[in-house]
Amino acid sequence: MSSMQNQFTVHFWGVRGSIASPGAETVRYGGNTPCVEMRVGDSRLIFDGGTGLRVLGQTLLSQMPVEAHMFFTHSHWDHIQGFPFFVPAFIPGNCFHIYGAVAPSPNNATIQQRLHDQMLHPNFPVPLQIMGADLKFNDIEVGQPLEIGDIKVETALLNHPGEAVGYRVNWRGYSAAYVTDTEHLPDRLDENVLYLARDAEVLIYDATYTDEEYYSEKSSKVGWGHSTWQEAVKVAKAANVKKLVIFHHDPLHNDEFLDRVGEQVAQRFPNSLMAREGLSLQLLPPHKDLSDFEVLSSEISNLS
Repeated sequence: MSSMQNQFTVHFWGVRGSIASPGAETVRYGGNTPCVEMRVGDSRLIFDGGTGLRVLGQTLLSQMPVEAHMFFTHSHWDHIQGFPFFVPAFIPGNCFHIYGAVAPSPNNATIQQRLHDQMLHPNFPVPLQIMGADLKFNDIEVGQPLEIGDIKVETALLNHPGEAVGYRVNWRGYSAAYVTDTEHLPDRLDENVLYLARDAEVLIYDATYTDEEYYSEKSSKVGWGHSTWQEAVKVAKAANVKKLVIFHHDPLHNDEFLDRVGEQVAQRFPNSLMAREGLSLQLLPPHKDLSDFEVLSSEISNLS
């Protein structure tokens, strides 16, 4: 327990955007939609509940009882569709603190209402009320920091249809920014994104497209609510980010395509990684100098 209390790790359970895309061409990077887990000291933080949340849930069954803080960026399906399949939430004795902003909801629905509604008949056979864990719902005000023990979580509004929230986790002088489902501005860097990313050890950034795809004359992606890896590099440099992680991969981008993107990103920002299922980053190795930064694993998770 003492070593865990000195760790800040980031683990990727789902890295794909829009829709789950399993298959032979997405084996190495994974096909599950967004779910990122941060172990910060003795606290467990979970960001988004895409299909990757189901896989995380399977691993937690051997660690019960479980308490975790779950943060949702918004309620588009690819970010909440794993929640009804999150087995630990059905088991009494577990506790989940669930956070979401009312403002990013077009109808001002709370995160509790949005998760509840997706589990109603005829969309799903089991209602949220059947979940046996202690679910504590919290409506957050974007821009107001949250405190979980000695962890500080900052928020900022992102540029996305229906709006979304970005998060920054601060602990003992270290920070990780989770900035997904945001579209860059045409004439300047987004101040909200720069605020979340400032001097961060890790920036996880929505780079769904390439510039060529985004500005394509035949099938422009302008206005779709997502950014590019070229913009990710600009933000990382401007915000003095130490490690850039390219995230929210387009379902049409296969492993070979993402390999090429990773090579291009590395040329422009050497301290970068392509998010893949099973990737773990450790910001605070327990037995090393605190300035160390370590990639613990880059293997695809074989858990299902």
